[in-house]
Amino acid sequence: MKPFPLLIKPASADCNLHCEYCFYLDRNTLYPDSNRHRMSDEVLELMISGYLATPQPQYIFNWQGGEPTLMGTDFFQKVVQLQQEYGKRGAVVSNSLQTNATMIDGKLAEFLARYKFLVGVSLDGPADIHDRYRITVKGHSSHSDVRKGVECLKRNKVEFNILTLVTAANVRKGREVYCYLREMGFYYHQYIPCVEFNRNNEPKPFTVSADEWGNFLCEIFDEWVRRDDMRKVSIRLFDSIIMLMVEGIYNECDMGRNCCQYFVVEYNGDVFPCDFYVEPEKKLGNIRNDSWEKLQKSPAYLTFGQQKTAWNNKCSQCEYLLYCSGDCLKHRLYRDKHPEELSWLYRLETILQAFNPDLQEACFLNHQRETTT
Repeated sequence: MKPFPLLIKPASADCNLHCEYCFYLDRNTLYPDSNRHRMSDEVLELMISGYLATPQPQYIFNWQGGEPTLMGTDFFQKVVQLQQEYGKRGAVVSNSLQTNATMIDGKLAEFLARYKFLVGVSLDGPADIHDRYRITVKGHSSHSDVRKGVECLKRNKVEFNILTLVTAANVRKGREVYCYLREMGFYYHQYIPCVEFNRNNEPKPFTVSADEWGNFLCEIFDEWVRRDDMRKVSIRLFDSIIMLMVEGIYNECDMGRNCCQYFVVEYNGDVFPCDFYVEPEKKLGNIRNDSWEKLQKSPAYLTFGQQKTAWNNKCSQCEYLLYCSGDCLKHRLYRDKHPEELSWLYRLETILQAFNPDLQEACFLNHQRETTT
């Protein structure tokens, strides 16, 4: 059985923020019978016991939303108890939590530290940038609450990284965003391009273009190199390219050649193939009725994954195809819903070409760092 991690939505799309660009908010329409969605003890136990019964080199639980901290500390204590109860002797279990950090308090932070949860905090930059789209349900800013949550994580020595969505608000401010995060003492960065379309397949106002995304990455790369931060600051995309160059390993799903990478589990046990495709027609089954082996072998799942290599002919001629495999399906299935569509960010090869000489040096430095620590 091929190893697979879980991406779990214990509170579905419920959230205490109402970020204008959030692609997951409207997933609540999948479950209209209630305005409040919370994973039951029954579903939680079925999911954990069934997953820990499969043969895996490591059992990976990624808790996301919506906002997963709406579940409260007691829920995550139950998670760990069940993992300890059903885990085999010697099994390696990891938990990560992606959060807006506004609800992090001392009790939760202490728990996350004790059980070594890796936390991802969504932060788009300084307050004027972050608060452009990341607002509360009542329309208030969230930046100060995020900072309070982060300080709570730091006091409790919780491992965390920063996830920055690159939108119209910050795409021309790459250096400013990078320097802000660095000066705040954040040394693990993940930058993700915001690409969203309306029902007419037109880009929404916060969507970035290929050129904008490329320029943003080149700007933060130049600052990364100029400050000699290659040994100090981890930027996930750059690290992933280096990992591929040095070790020949893909460690980001959008770089791989097949989209059968993981399963999304919704609050009620429904299973989907991808975070971006939690849609009725993409539903694979439910953990109450379907085994993980059955889900992994389902024709719908296999067909979904195979779309990745059905890339455009221009991609086949591109010397940088190795690094993106035609790019994430989300960026390709936006017009005619056909995988042969060029990525909205198809000019990514110009980014790699622009910093290729310095990246070779980064490869050497990072490889040297990894082999001496």
